[in-house]
Amino acid sequence: MTEDVPPQHPGLLAAIGPGILVAATGVGAGDLATAAFTGGQLGVAVLWAVLLGAALKFALNEGLARWQLASGSTLLEGAVAHLGRAVAWVFLPYLLLWSFFVGSALMSACGACATAIVPCFEPGTGKVVFGILHSLVGVVLVLLGGFTLFERVMSVCIGAMFVIVLVTAGCLWPGTGEVLRGLLVPDPALLQGPSLGWTVALMGGVGGTLTVLSYGYWIREAGREGLGALRLCRIDLGVGYAMTALFGVAMVVIGAATPVEGKGAGLILALATQLEATLGPAGKWAFLLGAWGAVFSSLLGVWQSVPYLFADFMLQARRAEAPGEGAPEPAKVDVRSLPYRGYLLGLATVPMLGLMVDFKQVQKLYAIVGACFIPLLAGVLLLLTTRRAWVGEAGRTRPLGLCVLVAALAFFLALGVQGALG
Repeated sequence: MTEDVPPQHPGLLAAIGPGILVAATGVGAGDLATAAFTGGQLGVAVLWAVLLGAALKFALNEGLARWQLASGSTLLEGAVAHLGRAVAWVFLPYLLLWSFFVGSALMSACGACATAIVPCFEPGTGKVVFGILHSLVGVVLVLLGGFTLFERVMSVCIGAMFVIVLVTAGCLWPGTGEVLRGLLVPDPALLQGPSLGWTVALMGGVGGTLTVLSYGYWIREAGREGLGALRLCRIDLGVGYAMTALFGVAMVVIGAATPVEGKGAGLILALATQLEATLGPAGKWAFLLGAWGAVFSSLLGVWQSVPYLFADFMLQARRAEAPGEGAPEPAKVDVRSLPYRGYLLGLATVPMLGLMVDFKQVQKLYAIVGACFIPLLAGVLLLLTTRRAWVGEAGRTRPLGLCVLVAALAFFLALGVQGALG
C-alpha cells in the first residue's frame, strides 16, 4: 500500500470522532484529580507538562494508526504474528488486572459524582448503588445501541464536560501572561525533588494508557483502510488530543485557584464544594455535572472498547503462528461474538466487588504495571513500524516520528522505573 491511495472525506463529526473518543475515554476521575491536585501543589507553572504528555500520546496513537493502515491488522494482531504467540499470553494477565481495577475505579467515580448530584443515599451506599447503575446502563447502551448510539451518547457527555470545565477555568483565570509562561517556559525547579513526581504523573495521565489501543478498532468501525486515511487520522487525533490538552490545562488552572486535599473522585467532590465559595452554588453544580460527564464518558468508552481487546486476543490465541512463518489473514472483531459480549458482561459486573473492598496494595502494584504499559507500546511500535517488509516503504515511521517514539519510550520507561522504586 502507498500514500497514493485517495483519501476519504467524511463529514467533520465522523472525521474527528474516533480521536475524540479515544482521548475522552482516557480521561478518568484519577486523571482529573491528578491534574487538579498538581495544579494545587505546583500552580500553573506546570502547564507545559500537559502539552508534552498530550503530544507523546498523539505520537503513540499515530504510530498505531500507521501500523494498522499499512498492514491491515490491529496492533495486537501484528505483535502476535511477528513477535510470537507469547505476546498474547503476556498481554492477557495485564488486560484482566487493568480491567478489574479500572472498571472498579470508574464505577466508584460515577457513583460518587451521582451521589453528590442526587444525594438520596448516604455517601458510601450511594457510591455503590449509583456505581452499579451506571455500569448496567453502560452495558445496555453498548449492547442495544451499537457504535452509532455509543458515539452519540459520548458526544453529549464529552460536550458537557468540556464546556463546563473550560468555563469554570475561565471564571478562575489567573491571567493570560501567567498561563502563557506556564505553557511555554518549563520551570527547572519542577524537574527535581517532590515536584518531579507530580510533573511526571501529570504527563503520564494525559490521554490514558491501555485505552489508546481502542483507536485501532474505532477507525475500523469508521471504515478507514489504507495509508490514504493516515492524514485523516492525524487530523482526527490532533483534534482529540488538543481537546485533552485544553481539558488538562483547565483542570490545572482550577486546581491552582482552589487547592484542596484528597484523592480520586473524593478530590473532585471536595473541589466542587470549594468552588461553591468562589463561584456560588451554580458553579458547584455545573462543575459536578462536568465531572460526571468526564467519568461516565470514560466508563462508557472502556465498556465499549476493552471487550474488543479480549475478543482480538481470542482470535490471535487460535490463529497465531511462530515468527517467520507468515502472518494470518486479518480478521475483524465481531461485536456480536461470545468473547466480546462475555467480556463486556464480566467487565461490567466483576469489578463491582471493588466498590466494597479496599485493595490498596494491589492497586499500588497495578499502578506500577500501568506505568510500564506505555513504554512497552512504544517499543512494539518501534519494532513493527520500522520494518519495510511488514509495512512497506510508505508505511515506515519517518525520522521525526521515530525520534518522538524513542522519546516516549525513554520517558515512560523512566516513569515505570520511578513507580517501581516507589
